[in-house]
Amino acid sequence: MIENHISFENTVLIGIQPRGIYLSDKIVQEILNELGNIKLNYGKLDITFYRDDPRKEFHVANQTDIAFSIESKKVVLIDDVLYTGRTIRAAMDALMDFGRPDKVELLVLIDRRYSRQLPIQPDYVGKSIDSIISQKVKVQWQENGGIDEVQLI
Repeated sequence: MIENHISFENTVLIGIQPRGIYLSDKIVQEILNELGNIKLNYGKLDITFYRDDPRKEFHVANQTDIAFSIESKKVVLIDDVLYTGRTIRAAMDALMDFGRPDKVELLVLIDRRYSRQLPIQPDYVGKSIDSIISQKVKVQWQENGGIDEVQLI
């Protein structure tokens, strides 16, 4: 991602609430460590009310924090696991309420290939795995579980 965006002058990073922000926080810190004191626009996006999955229980909204314009910017959406593509579709719908970006890219830690319901593919992937529908991918972060790990259950 650093090679493609070099100075990040026209690029914004947006973590998808709730689980994508753990990854996006780490990525932002690594970029700042690598590139030094650059201006990096980083936000967090809540997609709770853009989701299309059946509501079995009351959904509690997270906080959206995008304090900059995405108009004509390159946006990198960041999430932990790409599975069906529905979360990313919801994120793109929510993102359009903030303006029209020049380009949207997707960065995920885990890409569960062969299980997409929508034609969405990541631009940057930590690890691609082949899994069956009955399996689950569980990502834990030190910030909320005491350990950084990915489990295939």
